[in-house]
Amino acid sequence: MSHTVLQAKNISWAIEQLTIIQNIDFSIDAGETVAIVGPNGAGKTSLLKCLYGEHRDYSGQISIKGKSLQQISPRQVAKKIAVVSQHAESVFNLSALDIVSMGLIPHKGLFDTTTTADHIKIDQALNKVDLLNKKNQSFNTLSGGEQQRILIARAIVQSPDLLIMDEPTNHLDIYYQHQILQLAKKLKITLLLTIHDLNLAAQYCDRIVLIANGRLYADDIPEVVFNEKLLSKVFKLDCHVDQNPFTQSPRITFSGNISNPQLSNIRHAESIVND
Repeated sequence: MSHTVLQAKNISWAIEQLTIIQNIDFSIDAGETVAIVGPNGAGKTSLLKCLYGEHRDYSGQISIKGKSLQQISPRQVAKKIAVVSQHAESVFNLSALDIVSMGLIPHKGLFDTTTTADHIKIDQALNKVDLLNKKNQSFNTLSGGEQQRILIARAIVQSPDLLIMDEPTNHLDIYYQHQILQLAKKLKITLLLTIHDLNLAAQYCDRIVLIANGRLYADDIPEVVFNEKLLSKVFKLDCHVDQNPFTQSPRITFSGNISNPQLSNIRHAESIVND
């Protein structure tokens, strides 16, 4: 029997007088991999920031394993939710080991030292992402794919109930896009991610949450959400959906034919607000 890890009820968030997300409801069960997809400006990243507590001025209710997010401290949130953002943090000249060790912070007191068990846990996490041999290398000198894997190792050390990844495949080539998503799936933890590539979402995710203009349009399995009529409406392009010959998951192809010359201006205006 599955258990709900995260539940969002009637979530809305605005900045000044501009509503970014409105009345969004969905939940994630233990072990699920769920993708939030939608056009630029849909509110995907803003929604994630509400879900992991960076935005705390939302309306509605978010709970993690039955506990209200607004009633627990940021430190307690960090014990339950690990985040891999789409932009690598400014880490100066920290080593890969330093970055992975940060996963211990939510579980340590101010004067606690790193134990032998901690070192073993860190090495095991680095081994899982196949970067144990680079643990002493500067994080800034690693490739984009390696940096993402190091951040995943940090999340492993953090031991969360939920791993949130914001555009984990951004700026990676095709090989590393698949490598990162396969690695995340192999961790066998509850995973929530935003992703632009609908075909990757269809291949790796159990469920798709489709949002546009800050509203929820669909929440179901890929085969249901990725239909031509709905996708054409949301992304404003004709599309065709068939089957990926390798995975049998839905395969989405957009025409690229922009019939409305004003459309690009509209989409640019929408994307001014943080995605």
